[in-house]
Amino acid sequence: MTLSQSIPSISVVDINNLEIETERLILRRFKSDDLDSLYKLRNQGDVVRYLYEEEQTLDETRRTLDKRLEMNSLNKDNDTLILAVEEKRTGDFVGDLILILTSATFSQGEIGFVFNPKFHGKGYGFEASKEILRYGFEDLGLHRIVGRCDGRNKASAALMKKLGLKQEAHLIENEWIKGCWTDELVFAMRHSQWDDLTV
Repeated sequence: MTLSQSIPSISVVDINNLEIETERLILRRFKSDDLDSLYKLRNQGDVVRYLYEEEQTLDETRRTLDKRLEMNSLNKDNDTLILAVEEKRTGDFVGDLILILTSATFSQGEIGFVFNPKFHGKGYGFEASKEILRYGFEDLGLHRIVGRCDGRNKASAALMKKLGLKQEAHLIENEWIKGCWTDELVFAMRHSQWDDLTV
């Protein structure tokens, strides 16, 4: 650390009508008519295997969607942005991305992602997740973004490494999830590292 470093701060962003386009995808806010697509995703055992939640009923998914529709700010601790990811060509629902402002004071964030196995192997996870990293660093002005996953989730760990996040920790049996102790992998990237990747 040097004395010349500036005090961390985040930018004011409007997430209410946020829509981001990539080459093949659209990242957008959830809508009320996403219920069926979200339910089909969250009701798959292989999708929720390494998540905290179990497979959801339709009513549980409706409550999940209602919470996502109510998210309207990203300026204080634990404010959360969750975007639906859809295939631009077909409009098919691919999955969702999450960006949590974990500390406004220290410009810290966390990302997460859930993708439908139907679309695995197309590179959509990388394409979408890279964009949520860009938004966190370049638009929101975060200093550091972390990503976490179950130690058994090889696909998520591989994606975070591909994105350029560095593994900072392997926590052994630190959480009891779905009837067993599980490891947790922690990855992270700083703004300066993002700048180096995008030069």
